[in-house]
Amino acid sequence: MLPASVFQFNIVAALRSKVVLLLSIGLLFGAYNLQAQYKQQTYCNPINIDYGYTPIPNFSEWGRHRATADPVIVTYKGDYYLFSTNQWGYWWSSDMLNWKFISKKFLRPWNGGVYDELCAPAVGIIGDTMIVFGSTYTSKFTIWMSTNPKANDWKPLVDSFEMGGWDPSFFTDDDGKLYMYNGSSNRYPLYGIELNRHTLAPIAYRKEMYFLEQDRYGWQRFGENTDNTFLDPFIEGATMNKHNGKYYLQYGAPGTEFSGYADGVVVGDNPLGPFTPQSDPLSYKPGGFSRGAGHGATFKDVNNNYWHVSTSIICVKNTFERRIGIWPARFDKDDVMWCNAAFGDYPHYLPGATSPGGRPEWMLLNYKKPVVVSSTLASYYANNAVDESIRTYWSAATSNKGEFIQSDLGNLSTVKAIQINYADQDVDSSFLGKSLGVFHQYKLYYSLDGKKWNILKDKSNNKTDVPHDYIELEQPVEARFIKLENIHMPTGKFAISGLRVFGNGHGAKPSAVQNFIVLRTEKDKRSAYIKWRPVDNAFAYNIYYGTNPDKLYTCIMVHDNNEYWLKTMDNQKPYYFSIEAINENGVSQKSTPIKSE
Repeated sequence: MLPASVFQFNIVAALRSKVVLLLSIGLLFGAYNLQAQYKQQTYCNPINIDYGYTPIPNFSEWGRHRATADPVIVTYKGDYYLFSTNQWGYWWSSDMLNWKFISKKFLRPWNGGVYDELCAPAVGIIGDTMIVFGSTYTSKFTIWMSTNPKANDWKPLVDSFEMGGWDPSFFTDDDGKLYMYNGSSNRYPLYGIELNRHTLAPIAYRKEMYFLEQDRYGWQRFGENTDNTFLDPFIEGATMNKHNGKYYLQYGAPGTEFSGYADGVVVGDNPLGPFTPQSDPLSYKPGGFSRGAGHGATFKDVNNNYWHVSTSIICVKNTFERRIGIWPARFDKDDVMWCNAAFGDYPHYLPGATSPGGRPEWMLLNYKKPVVVSSTLASYYANNAVDESIRTYWSAATSNKGEFIQSDLGNLSTVKAIQINYADQDVDSSFLGKSLGVFHQYKLYYSLDGKKWNILKDKSNNKTDVPHDYIELEQPVEARFIKLENIHMPTGKFAISGLRVFGNGHGAKPSAVQNFIVLRTEKDKRSAYIKWRPVDNAFAYNIYYGTNPDKLYTCIMVHDNNEYWLKTMDNQKPYYFSIEAINENGVSQKSTPIKSE
């Protein structure tokens, strides 16, 4: 028989073992629950949805490509619904990050051709009903209705709408009155009309809303950085919002193929005008990785914060090769409507995050840093994947498993997020219109020395289409090298327009910019020559400007240069300018605003 002391010791030891076991199990399940409960806080433009391919066989010009544009987002029963041009369906999301596609063709047998499926759609909310209508100048397009769009449950509301229009939009006022706006032309203005809320029949005649004034507002001029006022710009994509009793009619201009593609806004006290233009665009993004911010719509999230969704451009394989971006929108204390597109293609906080629409202080870590690849197709060089232009790309020679691209950050850095932007190279001819069931698969690695690699993200079993995949890391990692390895492509070669690594470098932020000057031209007050002394450790600059020193809402990001030729001003207003320098470690102090008359 064991001594009592030994017996007591064994009991204590057994109890301790059970406690340790229980604690271990608790920690394990606690870690599991933390992982399971992790919710991504940020997104990155262009948004990562399964864009369809060009729907028209002879529309491919230089090659098959993904394309959509003219987006509208509405918040309905606590979810977000996204419609855009020629996608043969629409998306819904509960968080504005993960979008689920619903396949639906809205053209009916008597509508004719299948290629203009819901082009530049209008989406409205009347009571508890969502209505959808596409561009047409005939009287044979159906207006659809649904009280359960998540289940793809749609019924015709009006078989043949009497009031056709290109680029239509609906607006329901606080008093329940329903309006439609439309227009897409370089010869005719935007139009507005009141509709019967129940029958959607026109009330009275349509009225002219607004036509472009490029002789006054420089940003409305047609072209890419042009002085030409003799080419007629396009006005299109009218949408309406109401705030503090005022009506904000928005429109796209001057052309969808330009970096300066933007949405402007005119303001009035009545939904059918008259309106007064704001001098500068509402949404404008002529620089950076993903450019353009035209033909879109403004909406509220579930917390009543404003956002603006619009079209960004690629326009390489075709004029209409385009994507979608979302930017935070605001009304200031003076009811000026504006969008924050500064760092507009860097990570931003989602609705529901601590600072929705704000930006974490993460910088681009691998701009024009060294790149190693497994192979190269013709002149689609490796450095194209890190040059901050979605219009250029690297392509491997094949689509084989094992093709890779490796980015050197130059120094040890804290990596917090990565965006993988695929490009279309040698797309299979069977990809016409919306292709369902396609997917990308890859592995993402990180390394301290370029020799020993650790898995950062394994998507080798992914079954979703992720043309602009964005990965926010649950835990940041210290790394110098990032490698993307192909497992499977849905079509075409393994090609990347941007392998973009975000986080924080451990070096010095750039110094403040010195000798910043703005020389406004005397003959044409819409234009100015801007120059500054280069900052040695900066790779880009943000130029902010506006008609009030406290309202520098417009921003242009400039890479690899210390001058800019500005063409966008209101020739009847003085302007104020400020600048900041950018590198992988952070942003410099902004310069004191200077006035230019």
